[in-house]
Amino acid sequence: MGAGHDHGHAHGHTHGASAGGTATAAYRGRLRVALSITLTVMVVELVGGVVADSLALVADAAHMATDALGLGMALLAIHFASRPPSDRRTFGYARAEILAALANCLLLLGVGSYVLYEAIQRFITPADTEGGLTVVFGLIGLVANLISLTLLMRGQRESLNVRGAFLEVAADALGSLAVLISAVVILTTGWQAADPIASLVIALMIVPRTWKLLRETLDVLLEAAPKDVDIAEVRAHILALDGVEDVHDLHAWTITSGMPVLSAHVVVRSDVLSAIGHEKMLHELQGCLGDHFDVEHCTFQLEPSGHAEHEARLCH
Repeated sequence: MGAGHDHGHAHGHTHGASAGGTATAAYRGRLRVALSITLTVMVVELVGGVVADSLALVADAAHMATDALGLGMALLAIHFASRPPSDRRTFGYARAEILAALANCLLLLGVGSYVLYEAIQRFITPADTEGGLTVVFGLIGLVANLISLTLLMRGQRESLNVRGAFLEVAADALGSLAVLISAVVILTTGWQAADPIASLVIALMIVPRTWKLLRETLDVLLEAAPKDVDIAEVRAHILALDGVEDVHDLHAWTITSGMPVLSAHVVVRSDVLSAIGHEKMLHELQGCLGDHFDVEHCTFQLEPSGHAEHEARLCH
């Protein structure tokens, strides 16, 4: 039988995560502040939309309600993700963050569809929007969203969950800008169609970004190789080590943001294993991947020449 060795190797890349936490956990406080801002502006814009009869403001408020729910789910996911592993859930609840990101995507697509429908209805039945009030409430929303964007800017590069929240707030900021532009047009020209047009712009800004995030989230759930890990290149680096004859069952995937993992069966010449020992061979493998690839945890099974055929017979 070949020797099986499970060795985790974390090398100098913290991914912005706090010790023992996921990448998103480091931004828990900022997500809480962003949630408070979003809830406050949501209420303000909803009231303003009703008073000014502005669909654009109501649409932006509805989008913010979805954002608030998304941020709340992100925080809830951090709570579950930080729970320790168990014998049943050996990676803990880390993937709860990815599930929250998926839920955010579905919510965003739903809001985009709703706004599109309401904007079309407003074209059919025009309303009398109050431009002055819309400007005031639009400005409040824009300033608040810019503050939230600043808080989440760094985290969105390190966590899909934070990126989902960042994209939602970014879409809100652009939505507030669209509201302002439509209000100024109504004030200066009286052209009421500017309001549903702004609503359409908000909806169209939501969908492309959400689709991109959805694809990345599904890649994680389907255990695709991390986009910054080239499997062919990993295989080449391993095969380049002295004594390595073959690599099979090579897999790389992502548990959650900031937690890429890799496993492989490495066939090593028996004389090399006898000469340098398993421990040194493992150190060389770990050093090779640690120097060239951003992989948080590596698991290797070292096998002597000819073991692969024996392994295949065992599987029949």
